Amino acid sequence: MAEVNAAVRVLIVDDDPLVRAGLVMIISASPGIIVVGEAADGAEVAAAVDACAPDVVLMDIRMSTLDGLAATELLRARLDPPEVIVLTTFDADEYVLRALRAGASGFLLKHTPPVEILRAISRVAAGEPILSAAVTRKLIAHITDTSADGRRWHATTVLGRLSEREREVAVAVGRGRSNAEISNDLFMSVATVKAHVSRILTKLDLNNRTQIALLAHDAGLTG
Repeated sequence: MAEVNAAVRVLIVDDDPLVRAGLVMIISASPGIIVVGEAADGAEVAAAVDACAPDVVLMDIRMSTLDGLAATELLRARLDPPEVIVLTTFDADEYVLRALRAGASGFLLKHTPPVEILRAISRVAAGEPILSAAVTRKLIAHITDTSADGRRWHATTVLGRLSEREREVAVAVGRGRSNAEISNDLFMSVATVKAHVSRILTKLDLNNRTQIALLAHDAGLTG
């Protein structure tokens, strides 16, 4: 997570130089976010992260040598990893969901308006995932997964470890609610919401809010 008041450091990973150039232009327009490096393939990501120490990695999914999914899994397995936002189009829905399960903090469509890209980077750097409830529902609806029943059973079992209040917070996270929105919805302070989220992550051995959200979705609690 980026330090308070420090510029958010971003690494751009995409095999299309035009996409990288466009993202650099967008990010350069924001005084609170800087591009510290670029990579053209997932195989270059580990070295780039070591060299540039980014807070957030914008990660394309489809790359030739090592795709964004594999690169995300490798990054999130590191100690103190950067946050990852995957870049995609709708024809890669199944890969997006797999990337989120691997620990990515969210996803952006490549035609996302610049202001939303900047907002997403800032939110992820602050520790909140970028999960649009509407888009997430559309993604899940497009996926035919023969293990859906097994995933629902697993998610329900795992969420059963939580207290009633923690479960309410988990469901709210799954609906894409921010800490402030959860605070208003559940009549608790933002600090209490953050404490509940931290306990959920610890109890369920998860590494970010996105994985909480996916469990809630798998359990069928966010409809």
